Amino acid sequence: MSDTIVSGPRARARRAFWDEAGWSGAMESALAADASFRRYFRLSRPDGQRAIVMDAPPEKEDVRPFVEVAEILEDFGYSVPGILASDRESGFLLLEDLGDMTYTRALTAGYQERALYSLAGDLLADLASRDVRPIRDRLPSYDDAKLLQETLLFVDWYLRPGVGLPVDDDAREAYIAAWREVLPSARCGRDVLVLRDFHVDNMMVLEGRHGIAACGLLDFQDAVTGPASYDLVSLLQDSRRDIPPEIVSEVMERYLEAVPEIGDRDAFMRSYRVLGTQRALKVFGIFARQSVLYGNHGYLGHIPRLWRLTMENFSDDALAPVRDWIEKHVPDDYRVTPPPGGRAP
Repeated sequence: MSDTIVSGPRARARRAFWDEAGWSGAMESALAADASFRRYFRLSRPDGQRAIVMDAPPEKEDVRPFVEVAEILEDFGYSVPGILASDRESGFLLLEDLGDMTYTRALTAGYQERALYSLAGDLLADLASRDVRPIRDRLPSYDDAKLLQETLLFVDWYLRPGVGLPVDDDAREAYIAAWREVLPSARCGRDVLVLRDFHVDNMMVLEGRHGIAACGLLDFQDAVTGPASYDLVSLLQDSRRDIPPEIVSEVMERYLEAVPEIGDRDAFMRSYRVLGTQRALKVFGIFARQSVLYGNHGYLGHIPRLWRLTMENFSDDALAPVRDWIEKHVPDDYRVTPPPGGRAP
């Protein structure tokens, strides 16, 4: 690990922050970026101590939701990075370093896939059993307006500039109407805390911790209150990797057995498939936007998987209005991976 050259006002402000926090003399190394404006840096001391700096430019990101949700999750007994120091106005947090063993790296290294997914499902089952009424005023609601806004990323970024399909405004309005008809089926049971990005890149294997505490959590600042099925979809319909069907079935059954509060299983599975589709269409748009706006083309390789998951979810008749819109407005030769940078209509 080599010392990062500090230059520019933002980098100097970041260094002043961690100097003030007692880490003067540490070496700073940039970590891999995610699909946001946040950046992360590891600080290393000669004695082996390490910490993570979150750098979130305040005009682009707000660190306060991260702090708020971290406090809630820590109170629930989950493993999240401890906050060692903060400058919320400037957009800097100094965080506990949970290491490098994300689920993605653990799976590559040969950790047992079934055990990792079972642990993650157990954490979600525990989360679904929590009463969110005491914290409801601390988190946004995942209401239909927000869900609908996210589905429009499919039209506005994947279809139009991504694959170059000229969707007119009337067709866009018909898409909105289709989703308004479908979204009531997304609601089942009482609301829970929804992490929203519960996937292999945001979960950590933490050696020496037991039970669900062995699953560390990252990037939870977008948490909301909403349907429990959403995070299970994030886990089991991951756009980043294929999961063996038998593991999906086992984790699903284990989850349903552990959460009797769910009630009607058929309604839950209907919600699961509706939100699986909602999430997939949102992610189509996010991945296309990353390529078109920012030149980040690496996510495009996941597009075929997103189409497969979407078509599987369309087997549920609750999704018929959206399925019919896709059949009418998106020809087969546009259900493809966009070229890097997109294609103008």
